[in-house]
Amino acid sequence: MFPFKVILVEDDPMVREVHRQFIERIEEFTIIGTATNGLEGLALIKESKPDLAIIDIYMPHVNGLEMVRELRSEDLLVDVIAITAANDIETVHRVLQQGAIDYIMKPFTFERIKKSLENYKGYRMKLKEKDALGQDELDQLLFLKNKEDQEMENLPKGLNPNTLIKITSYLSLQKTPVSAEEVAEGIGIARVTARRYLDFLEKEGKVKIHVHYGGVGRPVNRYGI
Repeated sequence: MFPFKVILVEDDPMVREVHRQFIERIEEFTIIGTATNGLEGLALIKESKPDLAIIDIYMPHVNGLEMVRELRSEDLLVDVIAITAANDIETVHRVLQQGAIDYIMKPFTFERIKKSLENYKGYRMKLKEKDALGQDELDQLLFLKNKEDQEMENLPKGLNPNTLIKITSYLSLQKTPVSAEEVAEGIGIARVTARRYLDFLEKEGKVKIHVHYGGVGRPVNRYGI
């Protein structure tokens, strides 16, 4: 079963690279190909027969929703996770109607996609292990509420979920711990704002502080995941 073979379909090259780096950090998942639009994605899936396709919705030529419909109409055995900025109810409903196993809204954190893929891995392993499922087991597979989503709904006053996601995504891509000033410059916010979010993440145990002692002046706090 392992590793799970993944096709990534995303038209924005920068976003595609970030998503590729996220996915390749997760054990037992490997990207076997990427496509820049739904037409390329369909051809690639037919040729390579992946386990999972991670698909953007807004794309040229053939969009993600049309692509998923085509996958289902041709009875291609591939699971789908939708990744998109679309948050309107109609689009969400239509994508889920076509059998997407998850719907992740941009921008998102490394932890969010990691949780999605871990749930997918558990789902596939459970299906392989058993010939039949009880209701409780099926409920666990179908109705898992993502812990991160719950936390985002209960942020302290003054903290914005989108800014928090940008900061955690930025930190996830750094190979070494970075300062609040570097975080601020990296995502385009004030240093004092970056520090507020970093302090919150440190209190929640989501980041670790590394104290850097330079030759002159006060030590600098650096943050890493």
